[in-house]
Amino acid sequence: MSAYANSSLVISNVTSEQPVDPAVEFWEKGVLQLTTDITEGGGIIWQLALSLLVVWIIVYFCVWKGVKWTGKVVYFTAIFPYIILSVLLIRGLTLDGAREGVVYYLKPDLSRLADIQVWIDGGTQVFFSYAVALNQIITFGSYNKFTNNFYRDAILVSCINSGTSLIGGFAVFSVLGFMAKQHNLPIADVANAGPGLAFITYPNAVTQMSISPLWAALFFLMIILLGLDSQFAGVEAVITALMDVFPTLMRRGNRRMYIVGVYCLVSFLLGLSMVSRGGMYIFQLFDYYSASGMVLLWSVFWEVVVIAWVFGADRFYDAIEMMIGSRINPYLHFCWKYLSPVLCMGLLLAKLIMFRPVKYNKTYEYPDWAQGFGVMLALLSMLCIPSYALFKLVTTQGSLVQRWRKMTKPILQKHQIHPRWRVNNTRHV
Repeated sequence: MSAYANSSLVISNVTSEQPVDPAVEFWEKGVLQLTTDITEGGGIIWQLALSLLVVWIIVYFCVWKGVKWTGKVVYFTAIFPYIILSVLLIRGLTLDGAREGVVYYLKPDLSRLADIQVWIDGGTQVFFSYAVALNQIITFGSYNKFTNNFYRDAILVSCINSGTSLIGGFAVFSVLGFMAKQHNLPIADVANAGPGLAFITYPNAVTQMSISPLWAALFFLMIILLGLDSQFAGVEAVITALMDVFPTLMRRGNRRMYIVGVYCLVSFLLGLSMVSRGGMYIFQLFDYYSASGMVLLWSVFWEVVVIAWVFGADRFYDAIEMMIGSRINPYLHFCWKYLSPVLCMGLLLAKLIMFRPVKYNKTYEYPDWAQGFGVMLALLSMLCIPSYALFKLVTTQGSLVQRWRKMTKPILQKHQIHPRWRVNNTRHV
Protein backbone atom coordinates (compact mmCIF):
# COMPACT_ATOMS: atom_id res chain seq x y z
CA MET A 1 0.00 0.00 0.00
CA SER A 2 2.83 2.38 0.89
CA ALA A 3 4.59 1.56 -2.41
CA TYR A 4 1.43 2.39 -4.34
CA ALA A 5 1.04 5.66 -2.42
CA ASN A 6 4.64 6.61 -3.14
CA SER A 7 4.28 5.82 -6.85
CA SER A 8 1.07 7.84 -7.00
CA LEU A 9 2.83 10.76 -5.36
CA VAL A 10 5.65 10.61 -7.92
CA ILE A 11 3.20 10.47 -10.83
CA SER A 12 1.24 13.37 -9.36
CA ASN A 13 4.39 15.50 -9.02
CA VAL A 14 5.49 14.73 -12.57
CA THR A 15 2.15 15.50 -14.18
CA SER A 16 1.66 18.72 -12.17
CA GLU A 17 4.82 20.34 -13.56
CA GLN A 18 4.35 22.99 -16.22
CA PRO A 19 5.54 21.93 -19.70
CA VAL A 20 8.74 23.64 -20.81
CA ASP A 21 8.87 25.19 -24.27
CA PRO A 22 11.77 23.64 -26.25
CA ALA A 23 12.90 27.07 -27.50
CA VAL A 24 12.98 28.45 -23.95
CA GLU A 25 14.86 25.40 -22.71
CA PHE A 26 17.42 25.66 -25.51
CA TRP A 27 17.85 29.41 -24.93
CA GLU A 28 18.26 29.26 -21.16
CA LYS A 29 19.99 25.89 -20.75
CA GLY A 30 21.74 25.43 -24.08
CA VAL A 31 22.82 28.94 -25.06
CA LEU A 32 22.90 30.89 -21.80
CA GLN A 33 23.40 27.88 -19.51
CA LEU A 34 21.71 30.10 -16.97
CA THR A 35 22.45 29.69 -13.27
CA THR A 36 19.86 30.16 -10.56
CA ASP A 37 21.32 33.34 -9.04
CA ILE A 38 23.43 36.35 -10.01
CA THR A 39 25.99 35.36 -7.38
CA GLU A 40 26.65 32.11 -9.25
CA GLY A 41 28.94 33.17 -12.08
CA GLY A 42 29.34 29.63 -13.30
CA GLY A 43 32.32 30.44 -15.52
CA ILE A 44 32.52 31.90 -19.02
CA ILE A 45 30.79 30.11 -21.91
CA TRP A 46 33.56 29.87 -24.48
CA GLN A 47 31.24 29.81 -27.51
CA LEU A 48 29.64 33.10 -26.48
CA ALA A 49 33.01 34.61 -25.56
CA LEU A 50 34.39 33.67 -28.98
CA SER A 51 31.35 35.19 -30.69
CA LEU A 52 31.81 38.36 -28.66
CA LEU A 53 35.47 38.54 -29.65
CA VAL A 54 34.66 38.08 -33.36
CA VAL A 55 32.05 40.83 -33.23
CA TRP A 56 34.42 43.31 -31.57
CA ILE A 57 37.13 42.50 -34.14
CA ILE A 58 34.63 43.25 -36.91
CA VAL A 59 33.65 46.49 -35.19
CA TYR A 60 37.30 47.52 -34.86
CA PHE A 61 38.15 47.02 -38.52
CA CYS A 62 35.00 48.87 -39.54
CA VAL A 63 35.69 52.05 -37.52
CA TRP A 64 39.49 52.15 -37.16
CA LYS A 65 40.11 54.50 -40.11
CA GLY A 66 37.40 57.04 -39.36
CA VAL A 67 33.90 57.97 -40.39
CA LYS A 68 34.63 57.90 -44.16
CA TRP A 69 35.71 54.26 -43.95
CA THR A 70 32.74 53.42 -41.70
CA GLY A 71 30.40 55.08 -44.18
CA LYS A 72 31.51 52.69 -46.91
CA VAL A 73 30.87 49.69 -44.66
CA VAL A 74 27.44 50.98 -43.66
CA TYR A 75 26.32 50.97 -47.30
CA PHE A 76 26.12 47.20 -46.91
CA THR A 77 25.31 46.75 -43.21
CA ALA A 78 22.47 49.31 -43.33
CA ILE A 79 20.92 48.47 -46.71
CA PHE A 80 21.09 44.67 -46.69
CA PRO A 81 18.88 44.32 -43.54
CA TYR A 82 16.12 46.11 -45.47
CA ILE A 83 16.32 43.44 -48.16
CA ILE A 84 16.12 40.68 -45.55
CA LEU A 85 13.26 42.46 -43.77
CA SER A 86 11.34 42.68 -47.05
CA VAL A 87 11.83 38.95 -47.68
CA LEU A 88 10.71 38.07 -44.15
CA LEU A 89 7.71 40.41 -44.46
CA ILE A 90 6.54 38.79 -47.69
CA ARG A 91 6.99 35.34 -46.21
CA GLY A 92 5.22 36.31 -42.99
CA LEU A 93 2.18 37.73 -44.79
CA THR A 94 1.70 34.46 -46.69
CA LEU A 95 1.43 32.39 -43.49
CA ASP A 96 -1.82 31.01 -42.12
CA GLY A 97 -2.93 33.32 -39.30
CA ALA A 98 -0.94 36.32 -40.51
CA ARG A 99 -4.12 38.36 -40.93
CA GLU A 100 -5.05 37.95 -37.25
CA GLY A 101 -1.55 39.01 -36.25
CA VAL A 102 -1.67 42.13 -38.42
CA VAL A 103 -5.13 43.05 -37.08
CA TYR A 104 -3.85 42.66 -33.52
CA TYR A 105 -0.89 44.88 -34.42
CA LEU A 106 -2.98 47.66 -35.99
CA LYS A 107 -6.10 47.57 -33.80
CA PRO A 108 -5.57 49.95 -30.88
CA ASP A 109 -6.85 49.33 -27.39
CA LEU A 110 -7.97 52.86 -26.54
CA SER A 111 -8.48 51.99 -22.88
CA ARG A 112 -4.71 51.63 -22.53
CA LEU A 113 -4.33 55.38 -23.15
CA ALA A 114 -5.43 55.92 -19.55
CA ASP A 115 -2.40 53.93 -18.38
CA ILE A 116 0.55 56.26 -17.72
CA GLN A 117 2.94 53.33 -18.19
CA VAL A 118 1.96 53.17 -21.86
CA TRP A 119 3.01 56.80 -22.35
CA ILE A 120 6.24 56.23 -20.45
CA ASP A 121 7.13 53.16 -22.52
CA GLY A 122 6.17 54.85 -25.77
CA GLY A 123 8.09 58.03 -24.98
CA THR A 124 11.28 56.29 -23.94
CA GLN A 125 11.08 53.94 -26.94
CA VAL A 126 11.04 56.96 -29.26
CA PHE A 127 14.22 58.23 -27.60
CA PHE A 128 15.93 54.88 -28.08
CA SER A 129 14.68 54.44 -31.64
CA TYR A 130 15.87 57.88 -32.74
CA ALA A 131 19.13 57.63 -30.75
CA VAL A 132 18.27 60.88 -28.96
CA ALA A 133 20.72 61.85 -26.19
CA LEU A 134 23.07 59.01 -27.19
CA ASN A 135 25.28 61.42 -29.17
CA GLN A 136 25.42 59.31 -32.34
CA ILE A 137 23.34 61.69 -34.45
CA ILE A 138 25.23 64.72 -33.15
CA THR A 139 28.52 62.95 -33.85
CA PHE A 140 27.77 62.09 -37.46
CA GLY A 141 26.13 65.46 -38.01
CA SER A 142 29.35 67.18 -36.93
CA TYR A 143 31.05 65.80 -40.05
CA ASN A 144 28.63 67.64 -42.35
CA LYS A 145 29.45 70.92 -44.03
CA PHE A 146 28.28 74.06 -42.22
CA THR A 147 25.70 74.76 -44.95
CA ASN A 148 24.36 71.21 -45.12
CA ASN A 149 20.54 71.12 -45.01
CA PHE A 150 20.31 69.03 -41.86
CA TYR A 151 16.67 70.10 -41.39
CA ARG A 152 15.72 68.16 -44.52
CA ASP A 153 17.94 65.27 -43.46
CA ALA A 154 16.34 65.16 -40.00
CA ILE A 155 12.85 64.90 -41.47
CA LEU A 156 14.00 62.22 -43.93
CA VAL A 157 15.74 60.15 -41.25
CA SER A 158 12.70 60.43 -38.96
CA CYS A 159 10.37 59.20 -41.69
CA ILE A 160 12.68 56.29 -42.57
CA ASN A 161 13.06 55.38 -38.90
CA SER A 162 9.34 55.35 -38.17
CA GLY A 163 8.60 53.62 -41.46
CA THR A 164 11.09 50.88 -40.69
CA SER A 165 9.53 50.32 -37.28
CA LEU A 166 6.08 50.11 -38.86
CA ILE A 167 7.17 47.62 -41.52
CA GLY A 168 9.10 45.60 -38.94
CA GLY A 169 5.93 45.35 -36.89
CA PHE A 170 4.09 43.79 -39.83
CA ALA A 171 6.92 41.26 -40.27
CA VAL A 172 6.91 40.29 -36.59
CA PHE A 173 3.16 40.21 -35.90
CA SER A 174 2.33 38.29 -39.05
CA VAL A 175 4.59 35.52 -37.75
CA LEU A 176 3.14 35.83 -34.23
CA GLY A 177 -0.33 35.44 -35.70
CA PHE A 178 0.81 32.28 -37.47
CA MET A 179 2.30 30.93 -34.24
CA ALA A 180 -0.82 31.78 -32.23
CA LYS A 181 -3.01 29.89 -34.69
CA GLN A 182 -0.69 26.90 -34.70
CA HIS A 183 -0.91 26.60 -30.90
CA ASN A 184 -4.50 27.87 -30.61
CA LEU A 185 -3.42 30.64 -28.22
CA PRO A 186 -4.14 34.39 -28.00
CA ILE A 187 -1.45 36.48 -29.69
CA ALA A 188 -0.72 38.29 -26.43
CA ASP A 189 0.33 34.97 -24.90
CA VAL A 190 2.93 34.16 -27.56
CA ALA A 191 4.53 37.63 -27.75
CA ASN A 192 7.48 38.09 -25.40
CA ALA A 193 9.19 41.44 -24.93
CA GLY A 194 12.94 42.03 -24.90
CA PRO A 195 15.45 39.30 -25.82
CA GLY A 196 12.68 36.72 -25.66
CA LEU A 197 11.11 38.02 -28.87
CA ALA A 198 14.33 37.80 -30.88
CA PHE A 199 15.74 34.59 -29.42
CA ILE A 200 12.68 32.57 -28.37
CA THR A 201 9.34 33.57 -29.90
CA TYR A 202 10.36 34.43 -33.47
CA PRO A 203 12.83 31.54 -33.88
CA ASN A 204 10.24 29.18 -32.42
CA ALA A 205 7.79 30.30 -35.10
CA VAL A 206 10.42 29.99 -37.83
CA THR A 207 10.97 26.31 -37.00
CA GLN A 208 7.35 25.62 -37.94
CA MET A 209 7.73 27.09 -41.45
CA SER A 210 8.82 25.23 -44.53
CA ILE A 211 12.54 25.67 -45.33
CA SER A 212 12.99 26.84 -41.75
CA PRO A 213 16.84 26.94 -41.85
CA LEU A 214 16.70 29.58 -44.60
CA TRP A 215 14.35 31.87 -42.67
CA ALA A 216 16.30 31.38 -39.47
CA ALA A 217 19.59 32.25 -41.20
CA LEU A 218 18.10 35.38 -42.79
CA PHE A 219 16.54 36.51 -39.51
CA PHE A 220 19.71 36.16 -37.44
CA LEU A 221 21.85 37.70 -40.18
CA MET A 222 19.57 40.73 -40.04
CA ILE A 223 19.87 40.88 -36.23
CA ILE A 224 23.69 40.71 -36.45
CA LEU A 225 23.91 43.48 -39.07
CA LEU A 226 21.55 45.74 -37.12
CA GLY A 227 23.58 45.19 -33.98
CA LEU A 228 26.82 45.98 -35.80
CA ASP A 229 25.34 49.22 -37.16
CA SER A 230 24.34 50.31 -33.68
CA GLN A 231 27.77 49.44 -32.32
CA PHE A 232 29.56 51.34 -35.10
CA ALA A 233 27.66 54.46 -34.16
CA GLY A 234 28.28 53.99 -30.44
CA VAL A 235 32.02 53.55 -30.85
CA GLU A 236 32.30 56.44 -33.28
CA ALA A 237 30.46 58.73 -30.86
CA VAL A 238 33.00 58.03 -28.11
CA ILE A 239 36.07 58.28 -30.36
CA THR A 240 34.88 61.51 -32.00
CA ALA A 241 34.28 63.08 -28.59
CA LEU A 242 37.86 62.17 -27.57
CA MET A 243 39.19 63.65 -30.81
CA ASP A 244 37.32 66.90 -30.19
CA VAL A 245 38.56 67.19 -26.60
CA PHE A 246 42.16 66.10 -27.33
CA PRO A 247 42.69 66.99 -31.01
CA THR A 248 46.50 67.19 -30.91
CA LEU A 249 46.77 63.86 -29.12
CA MET A 250 44.26 61.88 -31.19
CA ARG A 251 45.18 63.04 -34.68
CA ARG A 252 48.89 62.29 -34.66
CA GLY A 253 49.93 59.41 -36.89
CA ASN A 254 47.99 56.23 -36.25
CA ARG A 255 46.90 57.08 -32.74
CA ARG A 256 43.23 56.86 -33.67
CA MET A 257 43.71 53.20 -34.58
CA TYR A 258 45.37 52.52 -31.23
CA ILE A 259 42.67 54.36 -29.26
CA VAL A 260 39.92 52.49 -31.10
CA GLY A 261 41.75 49.22 -30.41
CA VAL A 262 42.01 49.98 -26.69
CA TYR A 263 38.33 50.94 -26.54
CA CYS A 264 37.24 47.72 -28.30
CA LEU A 265 39.50 45.60 -26.09
CA VAL A 266 38.17 47.15 -22.87
CA SER A 267 34.61 46.73 -24.11
CA PHE A 268 35.28 43.08 -24.90
CA LEU A 269 36.72 42.47 -21.44
CA LEU A 270 33.73 44.11 -19.78
CA GLY A 271 31.42 42.05 -21.95
CA LEU A 272 32.95 38.81 -20.68
CA SER A 273 30.96 39.21 -17.48
CA MET A 274 27.79 38.99 -19.56
CA VAL A 275 28.74 35.81 -21.40
CA SER A 276 29.21 33.84 -18.20
CA ARG A 277 26.55 31.43 -17.03
CA GLY A 278 25.12 34.14 -14.82
CA GLY A 279 25.72 36.81 -17.45
CA MET A 280 22.09 37.37 -18.40
CA TYR A 281 21.39 38.66 -14.89
CA ILE A 282 24.26 41.15 -15.26
CA PHE A 283 23.17 42.14 -18.77
CA GLN A 284 19.63 42.90 -17.65
CA LEU A 285 20.94 44.88 -14.68
CA PHE A 286 22.97 47.12 -17.01
CA ASP A 287 20.14 47.34 -19.53
CA TYR A 288 17.48 48.25 -16.94
CA TYR A 289 19.48 50.88 -15.08
CA SER A 290 22.43 52.16 -17.11
CA ALA A 291 20.57 52.24 -20.44
CA SER A 292 17.23 53.12 -18.89
CA GLY A 293 14.75 55.69 -20.07
CA MET A 294 15.40 57.72 -16.93
CA VAL A 295 18.99 58.42 -18.00
CA LEU A 296 17.89 59.43 -21.50
CA LEU A 297 15.03 61.63 -20.30
CA TRP A 298 17.35 63.36 -17.84
CA SER A 299 19.96 63.99 -20.54
CA VAL A 300 17.43 65.21 -23.13
CA PHE A 301 15.83 67.56 -20.63
CA TRP A 302 19.11 69.35 -19.98
CA GLU A 303 20.02 69.38 -23.66
CA VAL A 304 16.77 71.15 -24.48
CA VAL A 305 17.18 73.56 -21.55
CA VAL A 306 20.69 74.50 -22.68
CA ILE A 307 19.59 75.04 -26.30
CA ALA A 308 16.33 76.90 -25.60
CA TRP A 309 17.14 78.82 -22.42
CA VAL A 310 20.93 79.17 -22.24
CA PHE A 311 21.98 79.48 -25.86
CA GLY A 312 18.52 80.83 -26.58
CA ALA A 313 15.74 79.49 -28.78
CA ASP A 314 15.74 82.67 -30.89
CA ARG A 315 19.49 82.56 -31.38
CA PHE A 316 19.30 78.86 -32.23
CA TYR A 317 16.55 79.60 -34.74
CA ASP A 318 18.74 82.25 -36.36
CA ALA A 319 21.76 79.94 -36.39
CA ILE A 320 19.79 77.36 -38.34
CA GLU A 321 18.82 80.06 -40.85
CA MET A 322 22.50 80.88 -41.29
CA MET A 323 23.28 77.24 -42.00
CA ILE A 324 20.48 76.25 -44.40
CA GLY A 325 19.52 79.66 -45.77
CA SER A 326 15.85 79.68 -44.78
CA ARG A 327 13.58 79.88 -41.74
CA ILE A 328 12.23 76.57 -40.44
CA ASN A 329 8.79 75.79 -39.01
CA PRO A 330 8.09 78.14 -36.06
CA TYR A 331 6.34 75.27 -34.27
CA LEU A 332 9.79 73.90 -33.41
CA HIS A 333 10.56 77.12 -31.54
CA PHE A 334 7.62 76.37 -29.24
CA CYS A 335 8.75 72.73 -28.87
CA TRP A 336 12.31 73.64 -27.90
CA LYS A 337 11.26 76.21 -25.35
CA TYR A 338 8.21 74.67 -23.72
CA LEU A 339 6.79 71.38 -25.03
CA SER A 340 9.95 69.24 -25.08
CA PRO A 341 11.27 70.14 -21.59
CA VAL A 342 7.81 69.76 -20.04
CA LEU A 343 7.25 66.36 -21.66
CA CYS A 344 10.74 65.12 -20.75
CA MET A 345 10.46 66.17 -17.13
CA GLY A 346 6.89 64.87 -16.90
CA LEU A 347 7.85 61.44 -18.22
CA LEU A 348 10.91 61.38 -15.97
CA LEU A 349 8.89 62.19 -12.84
CA ALA A 350 6.26 59.60 -13.79
CA LYS A 351 8.98 57.01 -14.33
CA LEU A 352 10.52 57.80 -10.93
CA ILE A 353 7.14 57.63 -9.17
CA MET A 354 6.26 54.31 -10.82
CA PHE A 355 9.76 52.87 -10.47
CA ARG A 356 9.93 49.17 -9.68
CA PRO A 357 13.14 47.16 -9.06
CA VAL A 358 14.19 44.97 -11.94
CA LYS A 359 13.20 41.30 -12.08
CA TYR A 360 14.55 38.69 -14.46
CA ASN A 361 11.82 36.97 -16.44
CA LYS A 362 9.29 38.60 -14.05
CA THR A 363 10.14 35.98 -11.41
CA TYR A 364 13.74 36.23 -10.18
CA GLU A 365 14.26 39.03 -7.66
CA TYR A 366 17.74 40.54 -7.53
CA PRO A 367 19.42 40.89 -4.14
CA ASP A 368 19.57 44.35 -2.57
CA TRP A 369 23.26 44.84 -3.36
CA ALA A 370 22.61 44.18 -7.05
CA GLN A 371 19.73 46.66 -7.10
CA GLY A 372 22.01 49.22 -5.40
CA PHE A 373 24.70 48.59 -8.01
CA GLY A 374 22.15 49.18 -10.76
CA VAL A 375 21.03 52.48 -9.22
CA MET A 376 24.68 53.51 -8.99
CA LEU A 377 25.09 52.79 -12.73
CA ALA A 378 22.20 55.13 -13.51
CA LEU A 379 23.47 57.87 -11.19
CA LEU A 380 26.98 57.73 -12.69
CA SER A 381 25.53 58.95 -15.98
CA MET A 382 22.95 61.34 -14.59
CA LEU A 383 25.29 63.10 -12.15
CA CYS A 384 27.80 63.97 -14.87
CA ILE A 385 25.69 66.94 -15.99
CA PRO A 386 25.29 68.76 -12.63
CA SER A 387 28.83 67.75 -11.60
CA TYR A 388 30.37 69.39 -14.68
CA ALA A 389 28.22 72.50 -14.23
CA LEU A 390 29.37 72.75 -10.60
CA PHE A 391 33.00 72.24 -11.65
CA LYS A 392 32.79 75.09 -14.19
CA LEU A 393 31.07 77.31 -11.66
CA VAL A 394 33.84 76.75 -9.10
CA THR A 395 36.77 77.11 -11.50
CA THR A 396 35.49 80.21 -13.35
CA GLN A 397 36.92 83.55 -12.21
CA GLY A 398 34.79 86.37 -10.78
CA SER A 399 31.79 86.72 -8.51
CA LEU A 400 28.98 84.20 -8.50
CA VAL A 401 26.87 86.34 -10.84
CA GLN A 402 29.84 86.93 -13.17
CA ARG A 403 30.61 83.22 -13.23
CA TRP A 404 27.05 82.38 -14.11
CA ARG A 405 27.00 84.92 -16.93
CA LYS A 406 30.24 83.59 -18.37
CA MET A 407 28.94 80.03 -18.22
CA THR A 408 25.67 80.86 -19.95
CA LYS A 409 27.03 82.93 -22.85
CA PRO A 410 27.71 80.97 -26.04
CA ILE A 411 31.18 81.02 -27.57
CA LEU A 412 31.08 81.29 -31.36
CA GLN A 413 33.50 81.90 -34.19
CA LYS A 414 33.27 85.31 -35.84
CA HIS A 415 31.79 83.88 -39.03
CA GLN A 416 29.03 82.30 -36.97
CA ILE A 417 27.72 85.61 -35.61
CA HIS A 418 24.32 86.43 -37.06
CA PRO A 419 23.90 90.07 -38.16
CA ARG A 420 20.90 90.62 -35.91
CA TRP A 421 22.72 89.38 -32.78
CA ARG A 422 24.26 91.92 -30.46
CA VAL A 423 27.98 91.21 -30.23
CA ASN A 424 28.23 92.16 -26.57
CA ASN A 425 25.86 89.35 -25.67
CA THR A 426 27.86 86.66 -27.45
CA ARG A 427 31.44 85.74 -26.71
CA HIS A 428 33.44 84.90 -29.80
CA VAL A 429 37.01 84.11 -30.77
